[in-house]
Amino acid sequence: MSPVRSRRVENTGFACVHCGSAVPANSDGHYRNHCPVCLWSLHVDDLPGDRASTCRAPMEPIGLVEKSGKGWQVVHRCTACGHRQPNRLVREGDGPDDLDVVLSLPWL
Repeated sequence: MSPVRSRRVENTGFACVHCGSAVPANSDGHYRNHCPVCLWSLHVDDLPGDRASTCRAPMEPIGLVEKSGKGWQVVHRCTACGHRQPNRLVREGDGPDDLDVVLSLPWL
């Protein structure tokens, strides 16, 4: 049986695999899963928040979608396996996403 993971344990700061920026933990109760500077991520989830993927390859931000109840989301595509995953934007707290970079992405 696998150990139960808590959001507190999973929601930690990290160094961005793409640009090297220091990324703070999210302070709004959700997982931080991408860099606020360049928006790149890592393929760590099979399903949102599960941290079960063994791929662990960088995920490129490829566009934006709007989801009911969740607002704008950045869509990431894994550079190794092609998996696509939308991720909510971080607009408040420590290290909000760079709005200029967000707005440079195409709508999907």
